[in-house]
Amino acid sequence: MRPTFSIICFTVLSGIGYGAWFLLGLGLAIGPWCGPRSAPDADGVSLVLCHTAFDTLAGLLVAFAFVAGGLLCSLGHLGKPQRAWRALSQWRTSWLSREGVAALLTFVPASVLLAQSAGILWLQWTATGDHIPPRWWFGTGWLDFVRPVLGALLAMGSFVTVYCTANIYASLKPIRAWHERHVVPAYLLLGLHGGGLLLLAAAALDGMMWQRDRQILLAGTILLAALGAGLKRRYWRSIDAQHAVTAGRATGLDALGAVRPLEAPHTEENYLVHEMGFVLARRHARTLRRLTLVAAFLLPALLAALALAVPATWPFAAWLALASGVTGLLVERWLFFAEAKHAVMAYYAR
Repeated sequence: MRPTFSIICFTVLSGIGYGAWFLLGLGLAIGPWCGPRSAPDADGVSLVLCHTAFDTLAGLLVAFAFVAGGLLCSLGHLGKPQRAWRALSQWRTSWLSREGVAALLTFVPASVLLAQSAGILWLQWTATGDHIPPRWWFGTGWLDFVRPVLGALLAMGSFVTVYCTANIYASLKPIRAWHERHVVPAYLLLGLHGGGLLLLAAAALDGMMWQRDRQILLAGTILLAALGAGLKRRYWRSIDAQHAVTAGRATGLDALGAVRPLEAPHTEENYLVHEMGFVLARRHARTLRRLTLVAAFLLPALLAALALAVPATWPFAAWLALASGVTGLLVERWLFFAEAKHAVMAYYAR
């Protein structure tokens, strides 16, 4: 298939953003892991402001930007973007429609959590000195119940959205490189890997991530990088081992001998050949695969190990790992499209 820039950006950016939202939501759903941050109120009583695991305002904001940017890129692939809303009506049968519905629903808990996190940060900044802002919005305990529920909804919505995106491609039987058992796990795992890198970089902006949470994410980055590299290698071996689709196999006449058309279906290039007959040289594919393994997995894992060993290098290592990871994932997604071939190309002897 011919790689399209808008779809590549959509799948990579939204996957990373939803991966970060999944981790944020999971941290909120699990419960508070951090200690209290206190500021004196007007009566001299300690005001407790506790940020739960992976819960940073910068993380919510940056993930929001990635998700929104990815969805806007997907509109660029449509012939008439103003009619995109019609795709939401076919959720009973279409994975694309289900993805759109899940994506929009996930924005609800994300927006509420973003507003609450901004409010908590504002309260923490202003609850000093002689001025103590009103605290009725944050209550005396209801927030401890609402935020885990919103976190669970955010994690669930993010998972479902990426799962639907993966099944858009995995459900296409005529494209054997996509109708493959590693496709859905790869989308989920790579989204989680990119989301972890994004949270580490975002936490370097506001410095609000607790040391324990940071160490968990750094160790998780190493683990996810190893799992992602192994999964992609298995996927590439699997599609390389697939038998070529020939005209004989496509028509069921291969048992009678070599089957070939008397003449080409068309005298010049048409839409099918242009969009579904993209040819990538095998040596170029091997080079790009190595680049993917190094940029998307190896380098981020080494930088995460460096940040664990030398904590002072964490901000630099986090941003460099994110830049390398995003670059590698863009190459990986370009390969995902470029190496896929539609079965109709068997009639064109390609």
